[in-house]
Amino acid sequence: MFVPAPYRQPASSWMVDLLRGNPLALMVSNGPEAAGPYATHLPVIQDPTMTEEWSKNLAGAKLLGHMNRANPHWKALEDGTQVLLTFTGPHGYVSPTVYQVTPAAPTWDFTSVHVHGVLRKIEPDEAEEETLELVRSTVRAFEGDFGAGWDMSESIDYFRKILPAVGAFRVDVTGAEGMFKLSQEQDPHVRERVRESFAGRDSSRHREAAGLMSRLPPPGCPHAA
Repeated sequence: MFVPAPYRQPASSWMVDLLRGNPLALMVSNGPEAAGPYATHLPVIQDPTMTEEWSKNLAGAKLLGHMNRANPHWKALEDGTQVLLTFTGPHGYVSPTVYQVTPAAPTWDFTSVHVHGVLRKIEPDEAEEETLELVRSTVRAFEGDFGAGWDMSESIDYFRKILPAVGAFRVDVTGAEGMFKLSQEQDPHVRERVRESFAGRDSSRHREAAGLMSRLPPPGCPHAA
């Protein structure tokens, strides 16, 4: 991903927060030449057994995910396949009317992280308990962050029944780039108008973008709040 200097993430924690807050990734990998690339939207979590600190470019991290084994994408994947996971965070259109200056041009502010890694398949017929634990870990992560604390204990037998359809995998991260395009190229007073415009919208993604803009370090400062 091409990331102009003004839009680079102030700190690796910004990428980690975006991954955790927006875990529905788009996984892309090469398919057969006639088919072209494959792309599948799927939920991804941090491997709960990961004890290392996140590195500056996330290299060394381990992510877990799953897809339907009936998906042709799964059938095309091989152990060791290079994959790209893209995560999209808060974003929104910026009208020139917000700038209150002329000349001006419209734009779209957005946040995104591209994660590169090597995929390792977890086959249920060879590692049923590992696949089951991946499903349970996914439930725990999402119920904790987005759900209502649902107790899965009475559904474990059901989980076991559907495991043959679950294409579980781990991604060993080799690197990542984050782009946080939040009007940093604008003069401070113009950027503040954009932030206020986003903060006043009913859309949660606009308000979240405004929150990130509030955290941006002053020009020339390499660290974020």
